[in-house]
Amino acid sequence: MDEFMKAAIEEARLGLQEGGIPIGSVLVHRGVIIGRGHNQRVQHGSTILHGEMDALENAGRQPASVYKESVLYTTLSPCPMCTGAILLYGIPKVVIGENQTFMGGEALLSAQGVELQVLQDETCMTLMRDFIAAKPELWNEDIGV
Repeated sequence: MDEFMKAAIEEARLGLQEGGIPIGSVLVHRGVIIGRGHNQRVQHGSTILHGEMDALENAGRQPASVYKESVLYTTLSPCPMCTGAILLYGIPKVVIGENQTFMGGEALLSAQGVELQVLQDETCMTLMRDFIAAKPELWNEDIGV
């Protein structure tokens, strides 16, 4: 596993330690993490702070040229909201930890030319399976069920 997915997993674990949902993400530009984040809907009472959105927010305002050269790493398949942000900013590649516990907007991303790499990482799957089993109501809220 590369250092960037490890950083995304660190973020997911941080979210879990804070009482939130264990999904983490990092935005990488030219081999350097420029934004990192984790799902903070619970911690901040937020409607939009999924892991990917938090990483984008923490990267700060960037010119379009930076996004077009970046890779987004996320521990879980991006939901429709995060998929939209990826498309809006023209991020060309997304590395996904796993899509077994949740399948997001991968078909739309692929159809729009975004390169996807799905790792099916056991750590990512275990984090989500354990969380969903422990707190199904919180998970359902997060995905709008």
